[in-house]
Amino acid sequence: MANLRDIRNRISSVNNTQQITKAMKMVAAAKLRKAQDRMIETRPYASKIAEVAGRLVEYSEVSNPVMRKPETVKKVLFIVIGSDRGLCGGFNNNLFKEVEKQLHNNFQNYLDSDNLSMVTIGKKASAYFKKRKYDVIESFPGFFDDIQYDATSSIMETAIRQFISDEFDEVYIAYNEFKSVIAQERKVQKVLPIDTEKFSKKNSDNASEQAIDYLYEPNSQAILDRLLPLHLNMQLWRAVLESNASEQGARMTAMDSATENAKDLEKELKLKYNQARQSAITTEISEIVSGAQALSEN
Repeated sequence: MANLRDIRNRISSVNNTQQITKAMKMVAAAKLRKAQDRMIETRPYASKIAEVAGRLVEYSEVSNPVMRKPETVKKVLFIVIGSDRGLCGGFNNNLFKEVEKQLHNNFQNYLDSDNLSMVTIGKKASAYFKKRKYDVIESFPGFFDDIQYDATSSIMETAIRQFISDEFDEVYIAYNEFKSVIAQERKVQKVLPIDTEKFSKKNSDNASEQAIDYLYEPNSQAILDRLLPLHLNMQLWRAVLESNASEQGARMTAMDSATENAKDLEKELKLKYNQARQSAITTEISEIVSGAQALSEN
């Protein structure tokens, strides 16, 4: 039977851990509310920009370098959005495994020829892919300590310049899309070149909008040139906000599970402690009775 002092110490340790996980759950819940608010505010703005750009592309004779479709894809860039901190369940590993699965299934020839590069956002993404010898050309650890639109747009503007200068022929974003507190959807989407067919499809879904004849001032080309970089910036900004909300939801769920597990373990230890204490008391009583009998016999 385990020593009573050891069991008491372990109960105390589990109780302390329980208090920590409970506090972390509450912190994650508070951060989740703020992250959700920012994410929900951004969604309609990003969607409307895509809708306006789609209308311009479909109903105007306009073009832009970011719409360039290369004859052959030679180099690919992946922007992977992870987190800076752990203790959030499978939030990071599930995304990273999905990215690796996509790479080995659809981009293996680019990996073999060293024509696939990565930009990682968050300490966990940087550490994971650098450790596995992927070509990480730029990393942004500590990015989520202070999430700023300017920092996000700077990353995308660099990717746009590299695409326009033919350094990369395709650019993808990998992130966790927020569905609910307990569910995130791992997404790998192509952002460059801009898929004009998707634009047209989204625009054709709304028949009433098609009937409107818009006038563009100064002209549709100037608006498109201004709108498409903004659309791409918003794509990455939205992905960052979705990832941040997903991270807080995953951490809240993980800490809730850890707290419940600590409670169960504490109950088991208390039961074990009571059994050990009862056994010790029984042993002491038996020894006292045996000693009393020995004295009476004498």
